[in-house]
This record gives sequence, structure tokens and C-alpha cells, in this order.
Amino acid sequence: MKNKEEFLREHPYLLEKEVSPSDFPPNFLFGVATSAYQIEGGCKEGGRGPNIRDAFSHTEGTILDGSNGDVAVDHYHCYKVNVSGIGYDGLGIKVNEEGISLYNNIINALLEKSIEPCITLYHWDLPLHLQESMGRWLNKEIVKYFASYGDTCFASFGDRVKNWITINKPLPTAVNGREQSDTEPYLAAHHQILANATAVSIYRSKYKDNQGGQVGLVVDCEWAEANSDKIEDKGAAAKHLEFQLGWCFCPIYYGDYPEVMHKIVGDRLPKFSEEDKELLWNSIDSVGLNHYTSRFINHVTDSPEESFYHKAQKIERLAEWEEGEPIGEKVLNYIARRYNNPKIYISENGMDDEDSNAPLHKMLDDKLRVRYFKGFLAAVAQAIKDEADVRGYFTWSLADNFEWVQGYTKRFGLNYMDYKNRLARQPESSAFWFMRFLKGGGREE
Repeated sequence: MKNKEEFLREHPYLLEKEVSPSDFPPNFLFGVATSAYQIEGGCKEGGRGPNIRDAFSHTEGTILDGSNGDVAVDHYHCYKVNVSGIGYDGLGIKVNEEGISLYNNIINALLEKSIEPCITLYHWDLPLHLQESMGRWLNKEIVKYFASYGDTCFASFGDRVKNWITINKPLPTAVNGREQSDTEPYLAAHHQILANATAVSIYRSKYKDNQGGQVGLVVDCEWAEANSDKIEDKGAAAKHLEFQLGWCFCPIYYGDYPEVMHKIVGDRLPKFSEEDKELLWNSIDSVGLNHYTSRFINHVTDSPEESFYHKAQKIERLAEWEEGEPIGEKVLNYIARRYNNPKIYISENGMDDEDSNAPLHKMLDDKLRVRYFKGFLAAVAQAIKDEADVRGYFTWSLADNFEWVQGYTKRFGLNYMDYKNRLARQPESSAFWFMRFLKGGGREE
């Protein structure tokens, strides 16, 4: 097993190599990712109505610093860059026309600045009414409500929006969404997979011919590297990837969950009907990948009680690189081989600051994040040379924001948000580097 120093010597691009847009295909899409609840604020404005994140963040003891997303970084009033809050009552019966108007204006403003909007329909902010009235993602009826919501967005914005994501990371939603029994996480994920397929079916049947867009699904994955040459460790790494990628993508590309999931989960794994399988078949136009780090994996146990996504991560996360992304190209090449080389978009990639309480001048001079971006983009360029069909890259995130249970204690932003000074925003070194990169100045010849 190579140590970190040996690996970096063999992969020098992780240390010094500069990349530029010329290392990528001509139409490669570069962007910056955000999430509505994490940045928007304006929780009681624009007819949005409460969602499950409002309720959760206001529950005592759930957020590390006791904060919430009521104001977040106030992008509702500052930039208003996300599309959410369309359904007035959470059921799609009454559409929030104020929200439609707002996001029409946002999309038009982006296009006027030659910024292509890429829209995610669901990033963990389910209307609270759907949790209270039907049990959130545990009730299959939610599939038709999600489809109705998607239909409304496609009809309202699809003449200008050409890149859609249905659901961001179904598995954390299922595993961390207060589902408690040993079957509920699998059921919640099952319904999200079907919701994606149903929304995509609507887009293809009603809108695609006229609008010419594409729809994808985003998953979160860490590359799993066996911690030794032992067969058991290699098997554990393979299982890790199947529980992260195969859980969502095998039903779409192969009609059912991965064999290892059937073996470990057994009867607790929901079944797809023949009608479901027909709906699921190739029900995405592209794969969205959120990728931040890689892990060494040891075999620990095959016990079914330890087979949940979150438990597998907890017991198998043994180490990670601290600088750059050592094998980012491997997960891209793996997806290309495993799922017939689909179009891939890296929908999130970034790193948090090592010390969010450091002096301001050190926070703004985020050299380690710049080094991380250089390494990861070099890895993406290498994967493309290896013939992985990677079409785009989005860094996380535009600005520091509300990081779910971590509150405001984690900072991922290209722009520093001063939470104690009326949310004053200052670009960090990584923001300047990324701007220079996009202008073709990333590589120093």
C-alpha cells in the first residue's frame, strides 16, 4: 500500500500542474453550485411556506451551533439564484404565482449575463405539509406530487432552462431523514428513484421535443480504495461503491438493485414491478456526481445490521487525503465502465476551510482550496483523456452557507460571508483563481 508521499510523487499534477479550459472539450460546462435552503433565507416571503428543513433546524439540539436557515446568507434579497418554493400548498393544487414570477426574473437575469441556469428540483427541502399529511418519502403517493411539481417547473421555465436535475442525493435524504426502522431508508430511496423516473417521463413526453433539454439525477459518492490487497478489503470497497452508486443507478441502467444489496438487505429491499422497471429504464439523460473525497476501506462485517448506507460509511471510513483529490479520475472512470459511459456532470466538488475561526486574512487566502481545485480539475481532465464522457464541473459553493446540521461552522465558499457584519461578502483567493481559470489563465506557461 503506497503512502501519501509516494502517491503524490507518482501523480505530480496534484501538486503543481496548472490546468486551463483548453484541457477540456470545447462545450464543457463550468459552474458554481448552490442550494436554496442553504443560501436563500426569506423563509416567510414570496409565498414559500414551511419545509422540513425549517422544522428540523428549529428543533432544539439538532444544529451544531443552534442556528437555522431563516436568513441564511440572504440571497433571497441579494441575488435570488435558486429555484424552489413553487408549490403553494405542497400538493401542487395551487401554484405560487409569486414564486413563478420571481424565478422567471432570476432566470432571465442569469441569461442576460450569459450564465446558463442549471436547475435542481429537489435539494432536501420537502414541503412540511407532505411530511405531516402523508409521511414524506415513505408514502408512494408522493411520487405523483413530485411529478406534478416537476411538470409545473418544466412548463414555466423549460423554454430557457436546458439542464435539469430531479433530485439531489436521494440516499442521504433516505438515510438521514428521520426514518428509523430497518426498512424505511430503503423505502424512502425507492420512492425517490421512482419520482425521478416519473418526472423524466413527463419531460420526455411533453417538453423535450420543443425545449430540447436534458434531465439528470445526482448522487453522492466517495471513491473507495481497498486498504490492502486482501480479497476481503477489495470486496468491502466494491460493496461501498454499490451502496453509494449502484443503489440509484443499477435500477435505472439494469432494472434492479445491485446483487450485493439483495444479498445483504434481503426482504427489506423494496421490489420494482414490471411497470416500474419499464418506467425506470434509462430514465436519466446524464449522471450527476457530488464528489469531495476518497476513503480507504477495510472489511469489517457482513452483518445485515451494519448494511445501512450511513453505518457502512461510519465503520469503513478509515482515512482520507487532506490535500487535493488523489484519485478523482477513478470514480469517473468507474462510472463510465459500470454504466455504459453515460454523460457525467460533477455537480458538486469542493472542500471546507481547515479552521473556520482563523483570522480573516488567512480565511481569504485559501491556498489549500486552490490547490484542491487544481488537483481535482486535473483529475477530471485525465478522466476525459481516458474516454470518460464528462460534460461539466460545478464547484461547491458560491459562498459560505448554512451547512445543514453543521450550521454556519463549516465554510465551503469561494466568497467569505461575514456573519457578524451584516453578511458582508469578500471573495477569497479561490474565487480569483477560478475567475482567472475560466478566462483561460489557469495554466502558467
